[in-house]
Amino acid sequence: MDDDSTLLGKQLVFKQTGKPAEVLELETDALISQTLEPGMVLVRVLAAPINPADLNLIEGTYGVKADLPATPGIEGCGVVEGSNSADYEVDDRVIFLRRASTWASHTTVAADALFKLPLMVDPLQAAMLKVNPATAWRLLHGFEPLVAGAWVVQNAGNSGVGRCVIQLARDLGLRSISFVRRHEVMDELTGLGADEVFLDDEGGHDAAKEVMGGANAALAFNAVGGESALRLMKLLRESGSHITYGAMGRKPVTIPNGLLIFRDIRVRGLWVSRWLDNAPPDEVQAVYENLAQRVAAGKLVQRVDSTFPLEDYAAALARLDAGDRSGKVLFVS
Repeated sequence: MDDDSTLLGKQLVFKQTGKPAEVLELETDALISQTLEPGMVLVRVLAAPINPADLNLIEGTYGVKADLPATPGIEGCGVVEGSNSADYEVDDRVIFLRRASTWASHTTVAADALFKLPLMVDPLQAAMLKVNPATAWRLLHGFEPLVAGAWVVQNAGNSGVGRCVIQLARDLGLRSISFVRRHEVMDELTGLGADEVFLDDEGGHDAAKEVMGGANAALAFNAVGGESALRLMKLLRESGSHITYGAMGRKPVTIPNGLLIFRDIRVRGLWVSRWLDNAPPDEVQAVYENLAQRVAAGKLVQRVDSTFPLEDYAAALARLDAGDRSGKVLFVS
């Protein structure tokens, strides 16, 4: 029975790792404490996307392991309903910058795990602000300085991060080439601001090289691996950087000795969670303020396929595998 210091909430939980559809369950009578320790904030979750990292965590294949039982959710948007922090007040709109168990009606987190939205942003777009836009921003800013007109190349151009890279590169005065697996998405990516879009095969590689006038890309962003990653590497100029941030193809990145020895290609990785853990707070604040402004202005948009209440989690998970899915699937309150 709840009292004045608790409220009843809902949350998705898994008590063992495995296939999400088999191990997730809904708790509809979760007790949410409204008595907050110093520095803690109670947030009502408005929207939370289903990300591959969430599914990997449930499966037990992510880079970190969950303490079971656990509620998934690495990002989301919410409104403050209780605060024991001088930095947040009731009704503040926030996003979560660290894993916060957002597949729930409410979650309690430390104040330093939140970012206060500086202006009104659509809750669905705000819920997707932490991961993909920040990853794209770090890809473009975290490895080497770029001048206007510089080329960047990427595979998985129609992924969430890929779309953000295209839009940010467009507004930063950079030129982007994106590789994709399907003809159908090419016009859409060009409409977002991609300078060139090619199929991710040898023919696409040759066409990109011709457009750039040789191997002239400053940066290459890899989310696939295997031959696709190697083709990107061969498009880099001398001392260019190849950054892997995903492994959709589940194949390793193989690096020819010659590219390292004779072209000094730099091979790096990016995990935005590590950046969030290690970057100075002022830097993190500045990046998310910049991104939030872009989202609010409609200059940085992520596609939403569908939304589901927590109760319909089975349908939400099934939607992830739909052949006609186009964009993120989110839980909403």
